[in-house]
Amino acid sequence: MSLECSLANKKCVPCHGGVPPLADERVHELLLELGGGWQLNAAKHLERVYAFPDFAGALAFANRAGAIAEEEGHHPELHVAWGACRVELYTYAIDGLAESDFFLAAKISRVVER
Repeated sequence: MSLECSLANKKCVPCHGGVPPLADERVHELLLELGGGWQLNAAKHLERVYAFPDFAGALAFANRAGAIAEEEGHHPELHVAWGACRVELYTYAIDGLAESDFFLAAKISRVVER
């Protein structure tokens, strides 16, 4: 994903339920646009593992990702371990993926690229 990925420039929109998750075809289109190591896990959530040389690096990244999530009002699951931070995204209200999940993923990826 380049720094200029159009997904990173879009604002997350709150989802309060009542809409279906994205169709598989749209998920795969957005996943291709997102690129950069993001994939679907077994639960069909968006996921990426970022590697760091130590725990402090992983924790610092998680804090930066968390700050972005707060700004966007859209919150990932962050799993911090020594040398890694796994980011898992999906929209709880619809128990699936929404476009905002991809927007936040792109914003988080931009942190690493900078």
